[in-house]
Amino acid sequence: MYELNKRIEKVEAGILGMKALLKVEEKRETVRSLQMKMSVQDFWQDQKAAAKVVEELKSVKSDVEEWDALAARLSELKELVGLADSSYEKEIESELNVLEAEYEKVNLRVLFSGKFDEASALVEINSGAGGTEACDWAGMLYRMYFRWAEDKKFPTKVLEEVRGEEAGIKNILFLVEGKRAYGMLKAERGVHRLVRISPFDANKRRHTSFASVDILPEIKEDIDIEIKPEELKIDTFRASGAGGQHVNRTDSAVRVTHLPTGIIVGSQSERSQHQNRYNAMQVLKAKLYERREQERKSTLVKISGNKQKIEWGSQIRSYVLHPYLLVKDHRTDLEAHDAKAVLDGRLDDFIYAYLKSEAA
Repeated sequence: MYELNKRIEKVEAGILGMKALLKVEEKRETVRSLQMKMSVQDFWQDQKAAAKVVEELKSVKSDVEEWDALAARLSELKELVGLADSSYEKEIESELNVLEAEYEKVNLRVLFSGKFDEASALVEINSGAGGTEACDWAGMLYRMYFRWAEDKKFPTKVLEEVRGEEAGIKNILFLVEGKRAYGMLKAERGVHRLVRISPFDANKRRHTSFASVDILPEIKEDIDIEIKPEELKIDTFRASGAGGQHVNRTDSAVRVTHLPTGIIVGSQSERSQHQNRYNAMQVLKAKLYERREQERKSTLVKISGNKQKIEWGSQIRSYVLHPYLLVKDHRTDLEAHDAKAVLDGRLDDFIYAYLKSEAA
């Protein structure tokens, strides 16, 4: 019973924290206000406005009802624990298992509540300064995310890749297709640092390498991003690498430069120039959308006087392979000593720790 009580305390703390996060009491008032608005006699005369109110009520009411259901189940469980003795242990554990599963389901919805969190993810890795060392590190990161996606049964597709001169990858852009791929992988955006004995150094000295990871949502729906034809410079060239003889014989690869921002995107994965151009434009839209969102966040920080650093492009995690094994996330202070397992794709602990800290 001691272990069961500890689990109950843990899920109770989570449910109470979720109440503040969801702003349940504020939303309860909003539900009352919207219901009163809907009770007005001429409410349905403006069908478009009425539909918006109904949709808002549905969303807000759902949050309140889901939290109320969790709180009620928790209350019933605590009453059972208070009245029962150890002979009811199996029944209590069964009820607790159901409560924990329901809590995790609601918690996931809270963590993935962003506009594009359900979307697939575009992952871009760029090696930092350091030549072959940095290129090899970028290649290791690509393998790490590939193994993570493989474990999730998420297909991956390389859109553009520039190999290092001796080893590894200078930069790579690839798509990870799957529900919530962007919602999870957005936790990986930033600079990743590797410390190890270099396999390329004959003197076996310790080296530090850096690579940056950028995560964008695959935006399939129309968004309010205007791209004028005169703002684009489009170049075509012959794709390199895998893809068969056709790829190497025709100018199928496309590189698009957005002149006002200097953003450059490309695609060479398809045999069709038209398809590569479409892919490149989708990536450009995603980059412009993320740029706009970041500017909006920066403005809000200035207005609110909040001096907290926005973790965009800053060092987020260190992977130490010598003189000891350690992976440490500098945003959450989460550590893992099985560094090789992390580099083999076991990233979920780091991802969820970051998402929970951001939600909080």
